[in-house]
Amino acid sequence: MELVTMHTHTNYTGHGHGTVAELVDAAAAAKLGAIAVTEHYPMSAAMDPDNVVSMAWDRLPDYLIDIAAAAAAHPEMQVIPGCEIDWLGGQEDRDFSALDFSNFIHVLGSVHYLDGWAFDDPAQEARWHDVGVDSVWRRYFEVWCQAASCTDMPFTCMAHPDLVKKFGYRPSFNPQPLYDEAAEAVQSSGRMVEVNTSGLTYACAELFPAPDLLRTFCRAGIPCSIGTDAHDPAVVDRNLMPGLAAMYEAGYRCVTVPTSTGDRRQIALE
Repeated sequence: MELVTMHTHTNYTGHGHGTVAELVDAAAAAKLGAIAVTEHYPMSAAMDPDNVVSMAWDRLPDYLIDIAAAAAAHPEMQVIPGCEIDWLGGQEDRDFSALDFSNFIHVLGSVHYLDGWAFDDPAQEARWHDVGVDSVWRRYFEVWCQAASCTDMPFTCMAHPDLVKKFGYRPSFNPQPLYDEAAEAVQSSGRMVEVNTSGLTYACAELFPAPDLLRTFCRAGIPCSIGTDAHDPAVVDRNLMPGLAAMYEAGYRCVTVPTSTGDRRQIALE
């Protein structure tokens, strides 16, 4: 079957490696049929003063030029311009307009911050013990549901739905009610979710989302895409097969991906 990744990063941020051209070349070498380049959308100087986690505002034009050039260099592969936007909730200090996203086809919505705290940053992991694992889980899904259901944002897909488990901390309670709320939230906005294969490389040692959450999304009829969340061209196709197998096990029979015109297409799971 056709292999794709709809979540990738480059050296346009301070924590990624490789150029757009190198990333797309690697995808072509891995014989992927489509790739979405989804760099972190710029944040304010207050949130990311050194552009460690997001692109600099003045680099956006070059980013889009590089994606277009990579697409022209690889007509055999679908190269989709995209970005990943961090949901900041009450800490949001950017002014968005529809024009800001007119050049992006695939827009990932993600939650890396809870009330200004980058909960998945290893440098800030100690705060988990102050807040408490159960509290973090509940707050994460509350914020994630706000992001998933907000139709004012241009998200086409919600990324790594249960990123909260990254460090391997698990709640003392059954999270299924949180999963049900997450499915209701994303269903209400008509967005996709993704299977993010990077989870297998973290302490949680599990795909994002967990099997029970993925099954909940499937039962709700929510389209599912897949992404490696690669931050280096060398791992552009990392763990795609386990991700696809998990989708099939959860009940999905196709992978949903965007097209160059902004529509969606389906790839049968075989």
